[in-house]
Amino acid sequence: MKNLLFIIVILILVSACTSTKSIIRKDFNQQLSSSFYQNQFTGVLVIDAETKDTIYTNNSHKYFIPASNTKIFTLFAALKTLPVQIPTLKYIEANDTLYFEGTGDPSFLHPFIKDSTTLKFLQIHTNLVFVANNFQDEKYGPGWAWDDYQWYYSTEKSALPINGNVVMTYRNPEVMVSPAYFKDSVLELTHKNNRNETSNLFYYPPTKKDTLETPFITSDQTTKSILENLLSKKVGIATTMPVGEKQTLYGSNTDSLYARMMHESDNFIAEQLLLVSAGVLTDTLNGKLTRSYILENELKNLKQEPRWVDGSGLSRYNLFTPQNMVSVLDQLYNMVPQERLFSIFPAGGLSGTLKNRFAGDEQPYIYAKSGSLSNNYCLSGYLVANSGKVLIFSFMNNHFRASTSEERNRLEQMLQTLRDTY
Repeated sequence: MKNLLFIIVILILVSACTSTKSIIRKDFNQQLSSSFYQNQFTGVLVIDAETKDTIYTNNSHKYFIPASNTKIFTLFAALKTLPVQIPTLKYIEANDTLYFEGTGDPSFLHPFIKDSTTLKFLQIHTNLVFVANNFQDEKYGPGWAWDDYQWYYSTEKSALPINGNVVMTYRNPEVMVSPAYFKDSVLELTHKNNRNETSNLFYYPPTKKDTLETPFITSDQTTKSILENLLSKKVGIATTMPVGEKQTLYGSNTDSLYARMMHESDNFIAEQLLLVSAGVLTDTLNGKLTRSYILENELKNLKQEPRWVDGSGLSRYNLFTPQNMVSVLDQLYNMVPQERLFSIFPAGGLSGTLKNRFAGDEQPYIYAKSGSLSNNYCLSGYLVANSGKVLIFSFMNNHFRASTSEERNRLEQMLQTLRDTY
């Protein structure tokens, strides 16, 4: 009798689950077969986080341009390679001189992270030499748009970034400039650009009141000059470290960087995290070293090999499948406690790039990373259904001509169906 009751319960549960999937499948198929989606490319995968059952799939094995969904892979790489506190400097003390090199740490006096660990450390040493030979990467990622040089989202990469490698200009009530080293390089006049293309000459309109965040051109000499201005002391430059074992100075908590990267879709932090990881793995700052290591070791079992060319997703050369995204999100879900993981991702209706989108009735039900480039919109992450079950999903939309807001509206309808049905 007990066995019979057990079988009946199992059959009821299986039937309910099948019915739920059927409802979702019918709804999604109807929406994705509408005329709206006929002239674009869409891929979807939704799985149950606990059972790993596939709830819905459509073109999930095909490649899409992910835009900032790429940061999910960057987050995974950083969590796999970096300690709780980020390495911020490597150094050797020899003959009363501190020889130091950057680790790629983006937090040094970053306008929003504002970590001063490196500054305080350098202030207590008299003789300083900046060793500039470990950055073996390009300032820009492959496929980045050349005319984005003046915009905050296309900041140059470097070994020892300062102030996020941007010049912050604002009025208070006089024009204020940070880093102060660039004060004489800011002209208060209206110009079609924020900065000259080939020099660190900046423009700030006389009528502007908001803060202008403009990338500066990096170089070893510029880094040296900014440091000298900050420290009010001379800083030498060398190409090699003295013989000896390098010591590491640790700075801000890495979670603060992860949250900034994911919540605000901070491209600069994403790119620099790959450099920091490369320095931990190899002592050389090159993002490709990190990407290759992660793909060849931690993600060698992905069903499709992605084309992963940068940390931020600025490049249209990146190619990932929804299956790629869900696989990494699944590994993150199993690797990081849920409360911590969900705090790193933007929450629908509450924080970051999702603050004004995908809101729940009383509390967030979406914790996900969006990705936008012109004519492309992707959203991948976690959904908490009304039943309390967690779903892992990836929706990737490429090459549409409709408005991004309309794409989001239709996606929200499908997410609400998942929330209310599963």
